[in-house]
Amino acid sequence: MNKKVAFYTLGCKLNFSETSTIARSFKDEGFDRVDFSEKADIYVINTCSVTENADKRFKTIVKQAQKVNPEAFVAAIGCYAQLKPEELADVNGVDLVLGATEKFKITDYLNDLSKNDFGEVHSCEIENADFYVGSYSIGDRTRAFLKVQDGCDYKCTYCTIPLARGISRSDTMENVLKNAHEISEKGIKEIVLTGVNIGDYGKGEFGNKKHEHTFLDLVTKLDKVEGIERLRISSIEPNLLKNETIDLVSQSRAFVPHFHVPLQSGSNDILKKMKRRYMRELYVDRVTKIKEVMPHACIGVDVIVGFPGETEEHFLETYNFLNELDISYLHVFTYSERDNTEAAAMDGVVPKNVRAKRSKMLRGLSAKKRRAFYENQIHTERTVLFESENKEGYIHGFTENYVKVKTPWNPELVNTLHQVKLSKIDEDGLVRFDFINLPV
Repeated sequence: MNKKVAFYTLGCKLNFSETSTIARSFKDEGFDRVDFSEKADIYVINTCSVTENADKRFKTIVKQAQKVNPEAFVAAIGCYAQLKPEELADVNGVDLVLGATEKFKITDYLNDLSKNDFGEVHSCEIENADFYVGSYSIGDRTRAFLKVQDGCDYKCTYCTIPLARGISRSDTMENVLKNAHEISEKGIKEIVLTGVNIGDYGKGEFGNKKHEHTFLDLVTKLDKVEGIERLRISSIEPNLLKNETIDLVSQSRAFVPHFHVPLQSGSNDILKKMKRRYMRELYVDRVTKIKEVMPHACIGVDVIVGFPGETEEHFLETYNFLNELDISYLHVFTYSERDNTEAAAMDGVVPKNVRAKRSKMLRGLSAKKRRAFYENQIHTERTVLFESENKEGYIHGFTENYVKVKTPWNPELVNTLHQVKLSKIDEDGLVRFDFINLPV
């Protein structure tokens, strides 16, 4: 009987791509992968440190694993494991904690799977996290997350990612293209490009700061990979999203008209305190350029509320800025203090109840923006890629410009692309449609 391993991933798409790669290394060692809710010999939890909530959830997940199998070996990897290894090692039931460079060699640490009285820690100084490990996730039949870059050289005052993932470094162009080919051969229709700061792609491609390729080179070459129906850029800094990239996407064979561009604040005062690398005027310029060449494009925005020193005026500046901007939805993050960041020591702490109120206001604005974007898309013709789950008798899918649609469940639609005409918004906010090319 092969030993069994189960994985739980917290956080971003990048973590999902890395979990998937680590899972394949277990398979190579003869392990069988099972669902996290099933009995396993090893439970691996890939942690996140972006929000306080992700920290708290870790303990709950360890308890879940122990409930299913009290004798199981529990390993913690990922960002939180790099930042606070001792803290995780102290959690009851945790046997092994691996930092940023060690996580990809996890199977080397598993000679003995007996439970430890205390968590064993292997974590490097983050300065040593200077080599690159390529990853992609293929858990979902319809899309894969392809990691092209890791780490970050930016010094945003609220962010622990440089501390957790090290300097900016990139996969080689050759390896990215090889991974993209591998994914396409598995019949996966969509690839989402992911990384910590993907617009910085090319830096550190050869283990130094030499740039041979740029992000524009990367998307140009990926667009030519046969067999991939769709390519999506996950999230790109406004200062690194160049006109040439926007133009390429607008004329592309495979890249879809969907951009996720972090803003974080609509107030220049706050952007300066955050040490972001642009002012709000540049952000307007990027949105204007996208909409000029792709009026139907979907634009998602990250925004942080309650940053130290954010007054009511600053917040309203952000709210009004976003309200007037031609964007499609928001990802709203409530600021939470992270150890060893500049912002944690700043004056002007915003009370938690005020942060919560501001967050609620922006989530309401996001719902309004999404609704307006969807309404604007009604009666247009789009291509839908259908997902693999039966959700209460319906199958869901996404258009190329990220409109979420639904139709009665039909297993033959799973992982297929169809031309549709969007017809109306349902009570649950999803969009109904008519097939243009009826499924055979």
